[in-house]
Amino acid sequence: MNDGINYDKMVELSLKHVVIEALKIAAEEGLPGENHFYISFKTNHPDVRMSSDLLSQYPENMTIVLQHQFANLVLSDEYFEVDLSFGGVPQTLRIPYAAITYFADPYARFALSFGHMEDAGDESNKKMDSAAETKKVSGGSAEVVSIDSLRKNK
Repeated sequence: MNDGINYDKMVELSLKHVVIEALKIAAEEGLPGENHFYISFKTNHPDVRMSSDLLSQYPENMTIVLQHQFANLVLSDEYFEVDLSFGGVPQTLRIPYAAITYFADPYARFALSFGHMEDAGDESNKKMDSAAETKKVSGGSAEVVSIDSLRKNK
C-alpha cells in the first residue's frame, strides 16, 4: 500500500495529455505533412463505443490508424470520436483516453506506451529491461517510453 504521492499516475496522465494535444492538432488543422497516428486501445474498456461487429472482431484490443481516411475527429475532456471505414462501411468509434494503451507517430519516430498502472501490483512492479525500448513501426524505429522503468522496487 502506498500512502504517498502517486508519481507514476501523474506521469502517465501528463503523457496522455501529449496524445490529446496531438489529436487536437489533427482535429483543428488536419495532419501536417506525412504525420500519421497509430492508436491502440482496449476495446473492452466500459466507455468504448463501437459497433458490435467490430467488438466481436476485436474483443480486447484494437489499433487504428489516423492518416488519410478519417473524418469527424471530435475531442471531449474524457474521450475522442472519429469516423473510420472498415471494409467500406463507415463507423464511428468513441475511445476514452483512459482506454489508450499505445500512441505512435511513425513519421516523427515518436511513441508512447500506456496501461502499466493496472499492472502495478504484480510482483513489485516488474521493471522493463531498459528505460526505453525501441519498436519498429512502418519501416522506422520509434522510441517507446515506459514509466515502469522509472518505478522503484518496493
